[in-house]
Formats: sequence, C-alpha cells, structure tokens
Amino acid sequence: MFAKIEHGPLMDRVYRHQRHFYDATRKYYLLGRDPMIAGLNPPERGSILEIGCGTGRNLVLTGEAYPKTSLYGIDISNEMLATARKKIVAAGLGERARLAYADAADFDPEALFGRHEFDRIFISYAVSMIPQWQAVMREAVSHLKPGGALHIVDFGDLRDLPGFTRTALYKWLEWYHVTPRNDLFDVADTIAVETKCESEAERLYRGFAWISVIRRRK
Repeated sequence: MFAKIEHGPLMDRVYRHQRHFYDATRKYYLLGRDPMIAGLNPPERGSILEIGCGTGRNLVLTGEAYPKTSLYGIDISNEMLATARKKIVAAGLGERARLAYADAADFDPEALFGRHEFDRIFISYAVSMIPQWQAVMREAVSHLKPGGALHIVDFGDLRDLPGFTRTALYKWLEWYHVTPRNDLFDVADTIAVETKCESEAERLYRGFAWISVIRRRK
C-alpha cells in the first residue's frame, strides 16, 4: 500500500497546512476539472466515486450537478479527508456522500462502502502525484459497472506552450511532487484494449490539461 512506502504520510505533510487554502489557489491552474465533471453524465440515480477526493471540492460540485446520485470518495491523506468531510457537510451533502481512507491502487469498495461497482469513477489531478498511477487506473476500471466510465483530468504534455513556460512549470510542479504523465493517453488506450473497454482523449488549453475517459461497454 502507499502508506507502506510513505506516500500517505508524505501527502499529509504536503497538505497539512495547504488544505486550508488549497481550493483558493489551485483554481488558477488545475484547469479542466469543471469540464470533466460536466462530462460525467451519470445515470439519474447513479453512483459516483472520486479517487483522491482531496478537499471535497469536486465531490461537492458533482453532487450539485447531479442531485440524485450517490457520492463516494477515497484519499490517502487523512488531512485532506478531514477538510473534505467538513466541506461536504457544509454543502448539505452529508446524507449522500461517504468518504474513506484507502490506497487507490488496491482498495476494497465492498468493505469501505458496501458496493463493488460504480457508474462513474473520476480522478482529478491525482495520477500525476501517485507513484503507482497505472495500477490505480487498472484498479478503477475493475470497479466500473457495465456502461460505466473512468474519467481522468490532469496535466497534459504542455506541448503547445512556450518553451520557457514549460520549463518553469515542470520545475514548479516538481517542488510539489507532481509529475505530468505524458503517456496518459497511451496507457489509457492499452488498458481499454486489455479490459475490452473504449477510450477517449481530449486536449485542453494548448495541452495544459488532458481529459482521458475509459468507458466499459454495456
């Protein structure tokens, strides 16, 4: 598990203080989150799981966008989960949302939430911070219902940005233990083939953000 290799404690150290102002600062560069949420399109009374739910910001917006869905979230940072729980309660979503501490690469939703599969699973700006990100994607796909979909938004390859901007951004991300996954779309295609799913790719903001979707056939 990530906790065994100190990833959980690392995230707690990184976000122990940042969690209090995380959403106010990240809105300027965690681009593509809202388009990703808008594209979820779950069944009316569907189930939605966020892997790496952080402060709960995305779950709150998802709950507001899809008011009859059931919401679930897991994270490996107890510090972030504490903030997420407060935010979800403040938004009036306490009856619809359940959160749990878990390792995204190997978690048991049946034990955590009493269900094995979900209509939608999404990961927002987390694969770039998770060492075993490909294992996380495979684990997520294994918990999709027929017709379900995994949506991922994260940093893209920044290909169309000026060279000095790319260099500065990569250095800045490194300070926060963030590594853009420039092979995200290729990995998604491979997983889709392995699991008999379909994959979709969308590039936003000159390659700054990417949205990857792996959709399980019905």
